[in-house]
Amino acid sequence: MVETIQWVDGAVVMIDQTRLPFEEAYVTCRSYEEVAAAIRDMIVRGAPAIGVAAAMGVALGVLHADHADAAGLDGRMEKICATLAATRPTAVNLFWAIGRMRRLYRSLDGQPLAEIRRKLVEEALRMREEDIAICRAIGRNGAELVPDGKTVLTHCNAGALATAGYGTALGVIRAAVESGKSVDVFADETRPFLQGARLTVWELQRDSIPVTLITDNMAGHFLKSGRIGCVVVGADRIAANGDVANKVGTYSVAVLAKENGVPFYVAAPISTLDLTLESGDRIPIEQRAAAEVTHIFGHPVAPEGTAAENPAFDVTPARYVGAIVTERGVARAPYEEALRKLAG
Repeated sequence: MVETIQWVDGAVVMIDQTRLPFEEAYVTCRSYEEVAAAIRDMIVRGAPAIGVAAAMGVALGVLHADHADAAGLDGRMEKICATLAATRPTAVNLFWAIGRMRRLYRSLDGQPLAEIRRKLVEEALRMREEDIAICRAIGRNGAELVPDGKTVLTHCNAGALATAGYGTALGVIRAAVESGKSVDVFADETRPFLQGARLTVWELQRDSIPVTLITDNMAGHFLKSGRIGCVVVGADRIAANGDVANKVGTYSVAVLAKENGVPFYVAAPISTLDLTLESGDRIPIEQRAAAEVTHIFGHPVAPEGTAAENPAFDVTPARYVGAIVTERGVARAPYEEALRKLAG
């Protein structure tokens, strides 16, 4: 399994996802500013992975804070958290992880600086290990939903690269295969950043899981064909009513799946739930550079000066979601009640 993000000798080491699949290279971040840049520039991406990276960024920032003791560290801590929180607005795991680190920091008030540093590093490493365990639990809970002998369609990348390891949507697929089911995968290319083509296909090939790449606009054709047994995707934020924010294009796939009677499932950890939002209408949608649409790998694919919109996510209404798979179980509609019960 690929090591998405690690803590090595007081630095954060992560695989550079912008260079996959052509080169397996790693980036070493020695400051919280470098971690923030890696999140913003999508060197690390995927809601759970972003959360772990942010936790490690907080730990790194305090570890290298220029203070002889804990006095006066509060302002530094807030600056670290604010810098990391400003990187990407949609994935709620980012804010969940920062909040968890901030609460721990506050609970250590009055402790020696060395103890504060040690505890924050330990917490960030614990969150990494928890995320891997959570993904494996999601996989086990979702594997039974995957029909044997059919193709699974997935959109974007919700695999080991989007988490600390194993994956959410791909974790469900991996667990289904590990349980003995005969499963192959159709991966949407996922324009404009091509996470499906570059990352999902790369991951599944490494695991020897049969995978076929399709363009995003082929999804309806294959959903109508009867070949697809279910759709499984990840999520970046899930509102209290079950509305799901995921990579742009997910909404279209969900509508097409419902039209053709194909179950549409979402796999995500409890930390992706945002029960403070009544519906997906209030989920902030990140807007990325137009050049990601007008260019591919730096090469123009549209006339110079072309205007382009580039929302990174869309929101799939809960009525299209057959089930939400978490580490604590599977939620089904009505989601207001089911999600609150799982969240505890």
